[in-house]
Amino acid sequence: MATVRAFVPPLQSRRAEICRTAAQIFHDRGYDATSVSDIARTLGITKAGLYHYFESKEALLFEITAYGLDRVRDEVIVPARALRDPEARLRQLVIRHASIATQGRGAIAQLVDEVRALPPPARKRVEERMRAYFDLVRGTLVELRSAGRLRDVDPTVATFSLIGTILWLPRWFRQNGRLSREQVANEIANIALGGLLRPRRRTVRRQRLKASRR
Repeated sequence: MATVRAFVPPLQSRRAEICRTAAQIFHDRGYDATSVSDIARTLGITKAGLYHYFESKEALLFEITAYGLDRVRDEVIVPARALRDPEARLRQLVIRHASIATQGRGAIAQLVDEVRALPPPARKRVEERMRAYFDLVRGTLVELRSAGRLRDVDPTVATFSLIGTILWLPRWFRQNGRLSREQVANEIANIALGGLLRPRRRTVRRQRLKASRR
């Protein structure tokens, strides 16, 4: 497979438009059910015109996926790594990732399901980047366990569950729904941390004292 340039989308570029359109079609119809002709027809260009920008459907999928992972790196991983406190880091990981997953119609976020369609070298590169994110989340949970903050759960299972919850968001979130993207992201974080973390000792003592005064 030829080298594919990382997708950094200038908003008005034709290449970016192709990626956005293809991501939405892959999301709506499924990668396997979408042809290059379908994408070209939606864009109002010929197949030859599409091949001018991307040599294959696989190259297009790879570039879209790489762009999604670039966003996770820049908007989720990098800011989270700057936080020393593991609880604050975990909260930011959840909120920021959930925010990305609910932007637009979440087409790019859902394309993680289509990674299997990539040629082995490209799939390996994507999976390595996905693994780095997984390891950051799991490592944060291990830190919390060492500090006595994590409930009696397996960090690996908890990490898969947490990431899976976020990746499922685009399937049910509605832009015009009752809750905004920000509200949903914060709710997911509250549910996740509430279920994974033990209450701080000071909070527990305060609750017991309050109960004793009733």
